[in-house]
Amino acid sequence: RNRPNVLITGTPGTGKSTLCATIAERTELEHINVGQVVRDEQCHEGRNEEFDTLTLDEDRLLDVLEEQLSEGGKLVDFHSCDLFPERWFDLVLVLRTDNTVLFDRLQSRGYRQNKITENVQCEIMEIVAQEAAESYANEIVHQVPSNSIEDMNANVARVEQWLEQWIANNST
Repeated sequence: RNRPNVLITGTPGTGKSTLCATIAERTELEHINVGQVVRDEQCHEGRNEEFDTLTLDEDRLLDVLEEQLSEGGKLVDFHSCDLFPERWFDLVLVLRTDNTVLFDRLQSRGYRQNKITENVQCEIMEIVAQEAAESYANEIVHQVPSNSIEDMNANVARVEQWLEQWIANNST
């Protein structure tokens, strides 16, 4: 690959899609919203009514994403990270959000109470951060705050700076 792949992950409501859309506007990275791929490519086994979500077909999803990511230059947005092969990513950002901010964001989306509770508990217990730490090399995983517009702008700048350095280090 002559361009890197970046994974932006975190509990639902931490701002992944907003951050990715902004980074994609300001860089040459192509935003891949994995949730949209799951829906568009039928990478699921039906609906989980209790949590109002789709049951992921991981094998199908990985098959669909493999070719796209082999090209490089992708910005992948998903709330889980341990299913993706380590070789796919050069940088993994785990977005972290204060519980009260997260609760308000999820409530404003109209999530059911059980889904809000599960996601806030996930953030408290650092589930996604632990998955990232266990799934990828320590030097490529970074936890960053995502509570405000200022945090988002700092995260965009961080990725832009990292991308510039990656290109300088990997150009032939």
